[in-house]
Amino acid sequence: MNDSRPSILGIAFLTVFLDIVGFSILFPLFPAILDWYVTHEGPQSSVGQLSAYLQEIANGNEIAVYTLFGGVLGSLYGLLQFVFAIVWGGLSDRIGRRPTLLFTLFGTVISYVVWTFAGSFSLLVAARILGGIMAGNISTASAAIADTTTAENRAKGMGIIGMGIGLGFIMGPAVGGFLAGVHLESNAVSSGFALHPFSGAAFASLGLAVINFVWALRRFPETLPPERRGEGHRFLNPFKALRTLDYPGVKRANLLYLVFLTAFAAVEFTLTFLAVERLNYAPSDLAWMFVYVGLIIAFVQGGIVRRMAPKLGERLLTQVGLACNIPGFLLLAFAHSSTMLYAGLGFMAVGSGLVSPCLSALVSRYSPPDKQGLAMGSFRSMGSLSRAIGPIIGAVLYWKFQSSAPYFAAAALLAIPLLMALKLPQPAEEAPNA
Repeated sequence: MNDSRPSILGIAFLTVFLDIVGFSILFPLFPAILDWYVTHEGPQSSVGQLSAYLQEIANGNEIAVYTLFGGVLGSLYGLLQFVFAIVWGGLSDRIGRRPTLLFTLFGTVISYVVWTFAGSFSLLVAARILGGIMAGNISTASAAIADTTTAENRAKGMGIIGMGIGLGFIMGPAVGGFLAGVHLESNAVSSGFALHPFSGAAFASLGLAVINFVWALRRFPETLPPERRGEGHRFLNPFKALRTLDYPGVKRANLLYLVFLTAFAAVEFTLTFLAVERLNYAPSDLAWMFVYVGLIIAFVQGGIVRRMAPKLGERLLTQVGLACNIPGFLLLAFAHSSTMLYAGLGFMAVGSGLVSPCLSALVSRYSPPDKQGLAMGSFRSMGSLSRAIGPIIGAVLYWKFQSSAPYFAAAALLAIPLLMALKLPQPAEEAPNA
């Protein structure tokens, strides 16, 4: 499969990149989206009542309302990813990577079509539901990389996934912010299937999704031949699916990732509020802040991990990455200057850039070849669940206690995965898959 590997890595990268762009393109639009739908549909509508409920929880704090609204939509997306990362991963073990990936990529196209014409809040929610379901295809892309890499090079391949995540978190908010002023709707907008003020951002995502689907249709080969396929799981219960992965190290690595990324997501979600409250950052300052983090993560995962994992091993790099996050979170807790803020962000980005691809590679190496889809689905589902609950935890700590609370809590919580990482088993050597 050496001749097809560049195509596989490219599709895997673009799939993850597009998923994160689709997830994060709404970030700078949350305030405007909430205001527009409430104004358009009225205070008695479902979105109007949701807004009133959030205002009650936030005691009228406008920024907190927008934060909670973003958390609701983000959590819905993340929870669906949690379930369907396992579903698509297990399905790909049974029927192959290519048909599973093509189906989910086509579903992603449909989700962006619905968002482009979401003239009502219910259609926006429907688009996010469908998008969250189909975004579970990251597990299939990860399994395809596992199919075509050797054990010693597994972390290199997973580093491509990490690069897609890092660059996606740069591009998504940037595209959303830039296209926020591109209004495609007519003067008389209906409340049904119609253009709206955010159709420009949605249309850009739709274009990327179409390119991704066409590229996969023409270039992506099947990486799992029939003789290497397993029976796959036939149930939607993710917890039942996880119990079938009873291999040394898999459950420990998954739980470790769940705890780590929950802490990380809680911190990540509150960074903008911290920067605005303490340093009076403008939107452009916030954009550069995320560009800085995203570039470091992409560099670490696409460069350092690819070179150092074969030499030092994924377990050691995971431990180093977890340890790096602790001073990063503490620096952010005390940050009252841009210098300290960026120092904390640097530690955090390096730590995250090391942990995710190395743990992903370990889960893959702990699992047999005919369970790679399910194994990658289990791992990616932990990340999705973390991004569903982490932002809510971070927001509650930030608004109910004090601005430093999420960072102290996250630093303390990291003691758990750090201790767990010390007891991760050594993965057995594998024969080359490619």
